[in-house]
Amino acid sequence: MFLEYALLQQHFQLASDCNTQTNFDSFYDYMFGLLNQFYTERELTMTSTDPHYVTPADKAMLRRKNRLMRAGRTDEAGALAARIRNVITRSSTRWMRDVNTRKNAKGAWTKVREVLRGAGHDNSHQVDSLTAEELNKHYADISTDCDYRAPRTKHTAIGLISSITEMDTFRILDTLRPSATGLDGIPAWFLRIGAPVFAAPLAQMTSSASLR
Repeated sequence: MFLEYALLQQHFQLASDCNTQTNFDSFYDYMFGLLNQFYTERELTMTSTDPHYVTPADKAMLRRKNRLMRAGRTDEAGALAARIRNVITRSSTRWMRDVNTRKNAKGAWTKVREVLRGAGHDNSHQVDSLTAEELNKHYADISTDCDYRAPRTKHTAIGLISSITEMDTFRILDTLRPSATGLDGIPAWFLRIGAPVFAAPLAQMTSSASLR
């Protein structure tokens, strides 16, 4: 709630003498500034000794639970511990779902040994000769059609010029589904919270870009 109130006090003014790309760059700097001001990044170290079910988010919750315990806030620490237990239970259930002790006892014992020694990943199938660049190039080659020709536009097609209102932009931002952060580095949850502030400048920049 504090972030929502603080965002409502913010206002971003577009520069009338700058082009759309410059305004977009300034707007991204503005959003990154708000994100870094209210949600500073924390670093977590994941090692090969961490169990398979421990993710960076789980490790962050475990550290927060320990801080709450040391501060004597046992009720909050207990509620967080229950949440961590549920997350670990779901992860372990998915991990062991395909194990059939009757048909594949060897696979079941392999997973048991991984749990006992704390290794979360099986590197026995690692291919040393294959790199990420080669894999990306392979998929880029098979996904590219060199003979592709863009189809001609039909006479009944609607023109490219379209306008988007501030309310349309607000609805789009406010209904974003939880997803991984894109290439712009702005989380979806941050766009939802800042929709009342971000809607107006985004609508103006989008409309000006479509008219050019």
